[in-house]
Amino acid sequence: MYTYFASNGFSFGSSHQNWKAVKAFCDGNNLLFIPSAGPGYIDTAVRPWNNHNTRNRVNGRYYETALQAALNVRPEIVTITSFNEWHEGTQIEMAVPKKTVTRLYLDYQPHQPEHYLELTRRWAEQFNKEKETWLM
Repeated sequence: MYTYFASNGFSFGSSHQNWKAVKAFCDGNNLLFIPSAGPGYIDTAVRPWNNHNTRNRVNGRYYETALQAALNVRPEIVTITSFNEWHEGTQIEMAVPKKTVTRLYLDYQPHQPEHYLELTRRWAEQFNKEKETWLM
């Protein structure tokens, strides 16, 4: 089972609070559970009716909370939603301030443009260290 959605609570599978139960179900049925963490979620530029699923990045804390929730259930794989889906506000690629006539693109200030790539690197290292202990 792959959770995909970056908005905690968007669906049963994307709700961090359910990951332990979903992982147990998958383990009991010889299935993989693959949680996906996202840095935030804001798709109102393309889905104006969907503001109830907006999740603020909180300078990286939302992302780190999702990554910690994923590691807590000891999955074999963790994915990131997403590298460059700007229209959903889930991108982690480098970002600088940008404004067009119709849109303001969110950047990572007060952090550096590579802030989310750095967080991803650190959490990937943590995941790999912890996974080694799970397999012992």
